[in-house]
Amino acid sequence: MSDDWPRGWYSQEPEQRGAAGRQAQPGFTPRPAQGSPAGRADARNVAGPGQAAWPSQPPPRSALGSGGRGGYRGPARRGGRRWLRPRRLLAILAGLVALIVVVAVAVYFSVNSKLTKADVLVPASFTSAGTNWLITGSDSRAGLNKKEENQLALGHNIPGQRSDTILLLHVPANSTRPTLVSLPRDSYVPIPGHGYNKLNAAYAFGGPKLLVQTVQNVTGLPVNHYMGIGFGGLVGVVNDIGGVRLCLPGPMKDPKAGLNLKAGCQVLNGDQALGFVRTRNFAISDLQREQDQRILIKGILTKMTSPGTLANPFAVIPAANGAAGALTVDQGTGLSQLVSVAFALRNPVTTTVPVANASLSTAAGSAVQWNRTEALRFFNDLGHDQALPKDLVTGSSVQGTA
Repeated sequence: MSDDWPRGWYSQEPEQRGAAGRQAQPGFTPRPAQGSPAGRADARNVAGPGQAAWPSQPPPRSALGSGGRGGYRGPARRGGRRWLRPRRLLAILAGLVALIVVVAVAVYFSVNSKLTKADVLVPASFTSAGTNWLITGSDSRAGLNKKEENQLALGHNIPGQRSDTILLLHVPANSTRPTLVSLPRDSYVPIPGHGYNKLNAAYAFGGPKLLVQTVQNVTGLPVNHYMGIGFGGLVGVVNDIGGVRLCLPGPMKDPKAGLNLKAGCQVLNGDQALGFVRTRNFAISDLQREQDQRILIKGILTKMTSPGTLANPFAVIPAANGAAGALTVDQGTGLSQLVSVAFALRNPVTTTVPVANASLSTAAGSAVQWNRTEALRFFNDLGHDQALPKDLVTGSSVQGTA
């Protein structure tokens, strides 16, 4: 190594004379304060007699995190509190939960207040297992103007109300599937105070209350809840949920019902849905229409209770408001019961009361005669929460018009 470099360039040394009489230069490293930790470490690294002097070494790793007095503490932490402390985070979450609960309660009472309640139930002297709902769809034009009546092919100046759709829903108390039963509107049955007539005449004679009493008498099942909807209400509900998707095996056309649908899968709007459940342009007339009514009801309730609708407040709130505003229910029915029945209607067993003659000639015109023996077995099984025999289940399927 060349001797041109001055001795002590890498450490502090006392001034000495070189071999050529040159004075050694002082070291570059500044001397730490005496008594400091760095000074003590430096003192340990000063070369003794006969030893080579080495540069000052950093403290050992164990000293860096010792946490003892004078140990390495790392860079200084900036002032201020950390934003997401556990207590603050919990407070934010609690506030959000409280806000959601308040909004949900407000929406619940708002929707519940839109229900139209009526005194329609009649005490029965008999009981049954489970819960029975009478569901009706009337031909009421309430709320529709002449332009809308023309658009829906409903005609004008038609007084009174008749029940075009009469369904009995049995919700069992056990694990048996709910059962949705169509009661043909032309069923020839005894109506209290009016003798034998078509079933929907009970609605015309005495409204929902007389219909409830008639259904209880002919089925032997007490009606625990009632739910009814008119033409305009059905149109509004379907539009509020964004339509109902149905798959048709063939085209459906009926000018009398304002219906013109192509074959295949499609989304029906409110006007089309009403025409779909009104048309009787089939070989078996009303018996097919009843199947279409059950299919549409299931489609509506399946969409209303789907995760996509329930998780979207911009979909579920308008749908709930529209449905509640269109329904008439008994005085003991609230929103919680309607939510329960909505889920029951997602996947029920669907059928029609056993029929012996679909074209019985009567004083009231052509009517539907029930198979009394099978009907008694049918309603007895429902009353005991028993699954119906397969030979009494007709199911539901769509057909093209004749």
